[in-house]
Amino acid sequence: MPSTPPPAPLGPIRIVSRSSPMALAQVERVRTELTALHPGLRTEVVPVTTSGDRWTGALSELGGKGAFTKEVDAALLAGEADLAVHCVKDVPADRPLPAGTVFAAFLRRDDIRDALVHPGGLTLDELPPGTRIGTSSVRRVAQLTVSHPHLTCVPFRGNVNRRLEKLDAGEADALLVAASGLTRIGLAERATEILSVDTMCPPIGAGVLALQCREDDAATIAAVTALNDAAAWRETTAERMFLHVLQGHCNSPIAGFARAERDGRLSLRGRVFSPDGKTVLDAHEWAGPLDPATLGTSVAVALLRQGARELIDNIPH
Repeated sequence: MPSTPPPAPLGPIRIVSRSSPMALAQVERVRTELTALHPGLRTEVVPVTTSGDRWTGALSELGGKGAFTKEVDAALLAGEADLAVHCVKDVPADRPLPAGTVFAAFLRRDDIRDALVHPGGLTLDELPPGTRIGTSSVRRVAQLTVSHPHLTCVPFRGNVNRRLEKLDAGEADALLVAASGLTRIGLAERATEILSVDTMCPPIGAGVLALQCREDDAATIAAVTALNDAAAWRETTAERMFLHVLQGHCNSPIAGFARAERDGRLSLRGRVFSPDGKTVLDAHEWAGPLDPATLGTSVAVALLRQGARELIDNIPH
């Protein structure tokens, strides 16, 4: 990343994002940080509704997580917007970014943990047998199947606001969502319990917002580069390389997280599960001078040696 970006353009910078309440709240964070960095810079919001937002079935039928990004990417590439804001966890890592685009910055990372929402205030360990947990995440289902087999997972799609509405309407007894998602929409108080990463290993890219630009748009890249958080960049680079090497698909229960220490060390823990959670592959490595991508590759290779390729390929998708 450039250390001293050139002066920002006069604007306006057109920011494209999904049109959900949480996505728009994320855009407001970016606008606030941009205008603090470049007083007088004008920004405009270009909201789009993605196929993933419209679809109520299984994501695998739409080609996986790319369903949440392809319309955003299209607006950026068509010149209808200058900057895209993504949750990194929604950006596919098994293939490159669309040609002609780059990540210009990763913002300071938010909470990577999952949160339980229960109307009665119970914690995960207090939930009685048969409790219906709303989630469509294969990662969460695999881990809950082993740790809390007496609970029942029911498919729950939609943005966080919509899932909370479904919970309140009685379509499930409890809900698992990203803690950062609740915070971003101003509903952190709905969380009954914040689960540890040992209880529920997070998805790759959890809690990180990515700023994507056209690679030939030097002015916009210069404007946003200074928003980059060095720790988030290192952690996310390691995590996305890990996922890229594994070549997991949308039905693959893969989890993991990197952690950058103040002394410069970087660690990465990666896990691959069978859908029923009965098979768990685990690898955890530290890197000093290793670059993040090398660390991500190393942890993925450790899991491939344990049989991750066969496990992933045998999961229907």
